[in-house]
Amino acid sequence: MNIFVSNISFRAREEELQQLFAQYGEVVSIKILKDRETNRSRGFGFVEMSDDAAAQNAIASLNGADFQGRNLVVKEALPPKQS
Repeated sequence: MNIFVSNISFRAREEELQQLFAQYGEVVSIKILKDRETNRSRGFGFVEMSDDAAAQNAIASLNGADFQGRNLVVKEALPPKQS
């Protein structure tokens, strides 16, 4: 399952987000999006987990949780829009 995570601290690293989500199950991939021009974090990203039940547990547990001084917004990612 692909999970959308926002309100991520600008100084957070992908490895730290990986450790946070790994408490709930196997993390397949982590991607914090960055601005193309400044290479600075845009404050949101995606976490992919292999097990849907573990992903749902992570969403329920981490939505609103404090991570590096900010309350995360964690929800199931919507599929990309078809044009």
